[in-house]
Amino acid sequence: MPDVKCSVSNCNFWAEGNQCAAKSIMIDIDQHANADFDSEFANDFDNHQDKASSVRSTCCHTFEPKKK
Repeated sequence: MPDVKCSVSNCNFWAEGNQCAAKSIMIDIDQHANADFDSEFANDFDNHQDKASSVRSTCCHTFEPKKK
């Protein structure tokens, strides 16, 4: 697993030193930011490819809020 940095400290996978401790990372383009990949259609993520116009047009779907 590569070293993945993350500054979103309220994510369940955030670890000390701004490390992402998730076992896998799911990144998509912003155009799909509101997609529900937890639904029964989640396998659609595996079946499509997109091209990002820049690094700023991507988002992380791995985010999971920390439980209080």
